[in-house]
Amino acid sequence: MDLSPFPKRLKEIRTLRGLSQKQLGIEAGIDPSVASPRMNQYERGVHAPDFGTVRHLARVLKVPTAFFYCEEDELATAIRNYLLTD
Repeated sequence: MDLSPFPKRLKEIRTLRGLSQKQLGIEAGIDPSVASPRMNQYERGVHAPDFGTVRHLARVLKVPTAFFYCEEDELATAIRNYLLTD
């Protein structure tokens, strides 16, 4: 069974940007009463967001949506490092 890289990438960039799960969820348009548990479920891989939610998360975190789906750690690191130089 192939595991999605999404949970790992989400947590990685969220912590790098200094946002709590709740903050990220709220800024991405998720109801404040469920923002923290929803982000927690996404980061643990219990549930996967729909693509519209991924787009909102990418906007808030200032990464391309492709970052979340990079299978190769080296490519994800290259994207992240490139974005941090801006």
